[in-house]
Amino acid sequence: MSHISSRSAYKNLEERLNRFPQGAPASDTLYKILSILFSEKEATLVAQLPIKPFTAEKAAAIWGMPKAETCKILKGLASRCILLDMESNGETRYILPPPMAGFLEFSMMRTRNDIDQKLLAELFYQYMNVEEDFVRELFFCTETRLGRVFVNESILETGNIVHILDFERASYIIKTAKHIGIGMCYCRHKMEHIGQNCVAPIDDICMTFGNAADALIRHDFARRVDASECLELLHKAYDYNLVQCGENVRNDVSFICNCCGCCCEALVAAKKFGNLHPVETTGFLPVLNTDSCIGCGKCEKACQIEVVKMKRQNDKKFPVFDENICLGCGLCIRACPNNCLLLKRTSRNIITPSTSVHRVVLMAIEKGMLQELIFDNKALFSHRAMAAILSAILKMPPIKKALASKQMKSVYLERLIAKQNI
Repeated sequence: MSHISSRSAYKNLEERLNRFPQGAPASDTLYKILSILFSEKEATLVAQLPIKPFTAEKAAAIWGMPKAETCKILKGLASRCILLDMESNGETRYILPPPMAGFLEFSMMRTRNDIDQKLLAELFYQYMNVEEDFVRELFFCTETRLGRVFVNESILETGNIVHILDFERASYIIKTAKHIGIGMCYCRHKMEHIGQNCVAPIDDICMTFGNAADALIRHDFARRVDASECLELLHKAYDYNLVQCGENVRNDVSFICNCCGCCCEALVAAKKFGNLHPVETTGFLPVLNTDSCIGCGKCEKACQIEVVKMKRQNDKKFPVFDENICLGCGLCIRACPNNCLLLKRTSRNIITPSTSVHRVVLMAIEKGMLQELIFDNKALFSHRAMAAILSAILKMPPIKKALASKQMKSVYLERLIAKQNI
């Protein structure tokens, strides 16, 4: 009976994770992962938590236990970054982050002795690199992508001037962040445990910003740095030929990962399923000046997702770019010793969500899950949360608004949309 009870606890937790657009497909491997990260009691309790941020008082009411005991459990979960605790106007609010980018990554963002990280790494590899259902769900379940690529800004310093918006620059995200936390690369740390990591840095390379960074810093999962040091680390990532993949929003970006094509899930997926674009591209493509190209092949070696191939034409080798897969990161341009590659903006219309709420609402609409965000029966109705969601919906294209209205079956929302269209 205890075995059945244990399975039930983790099954309920899995169902709770899948009420959010970024879920985690059921698997025996997932069960093993959750059983390492959560005790059976914790799984039972966390499965009951709301999607929206909540207070200790709310959790106590849901769990039916005294506030003091509730606070002890919440603080314990936050200390392991299973929950994120965020301070706002003198009040602590908690939220269960999605599995990724979220608590699965956080579990490997520092060296720990309280869990078997080698076993966890092996399970992550099985769940994400062998079984693939999680990766397909993470990167391909919605039209709106979780992550996007940033242009390698070092190429802009060599006369390759293009019109690039502030939010397209990693440096701008760094300079405007309220909090900056630097942590261990989850992907390469995972691959190190299974003996397949590359030479790119594992420590002090992953960047987290805003309230998430503040929570990770307070619990020693990241160290606090200022913008100046973070910019130095960005240039260190450039030196290792890494691609910057960050949250797919324009404002208050929560993370930027410095990714390699051999260890990092996003770029591994880009190599495997490239033309499906698991991460949003930059909107730029390289253009070759064949007259000055010397056919050295350095651009081919620089590409992290292998979209550049050297082809022989008339007794001379030239690079050929697969534009359907290219991320537009600019690594090939940086590698060119003869400045024969330039960056150009494509005609492809890329719409970047304005905020995290906007992105999550878009993803929920595209998955047919908007009602999970709106009618969260584990939480008291929050006017502030509802206002944020409605604001995000009203900024969307007409087709997405219609989908949102249909999913919510809301006369109120239909009237708001109709009034906006007058």
